[in-house]
Amino acid sequence: MKIEQTKIRDLWIVKPDVFQDARGYFFESYNWDKFRNLGIHHTFIQDNESRSMKNVLRGLHFQKPPFAQGKLVRVMKGAVLDVAVDIRKNSPTYGQWDSIELTASNKWMYWVPPGFAHGFLTLEDETVFFYKCTNVYSRESEGAIRWNDPDLKINWGIEEPSLSDKDKVAPLFKDLVSPF
Repeated sequence: MKIEQTKIRDLWIVKPDVFQDARGYFFESYNWDKFRNLGIHHTFIQDNESRSMKNVLRGLHFQKPPFAQGKLVRVMKGAVLDVAVDIRKNSPTYGQWDSIELTASNKWMYWVPPGFAHGFLTLEDETVFFYKCTNVYSRESEGAIRWNDPDLKINWGIEEPSLSDKDKVAPLFKDLVSPF
């Protein structure tokens, strides 16, 4: 298993060792000791899974302290464009974003630490997205940023994704009072 640093400090791509043969494949998607050795010292306490049709965009979401969440995300079926935005006030990359294509084929994972807004766009029908969280979900701690914020200029590669009503009216980045 290897990790690659993205252009934003603490935001990592995790590439597992995949063993394939004529029967199929095997890989460890999580191993506490290996992740600690790679520098991810968080404990995961909740797993989430979603299934979406193509062009569904979920995000950009975050949880405020004391329910801030780090997420280890991956695709079990299909593909997504996964996006993380640094919302840590004292970070030199505050307001910057990075993205990666996660697929069932590449089996890569994205470590999105607390202090980031996170979202993804499904690139295929019946995409199954899975993520491990370092904290439980709390409705009172929900936060969001508009997916097509003009200041962030995220290149989603789509003009009109399928959105939840909540995501359609999420606040703009300029109005964010970051709790991080």
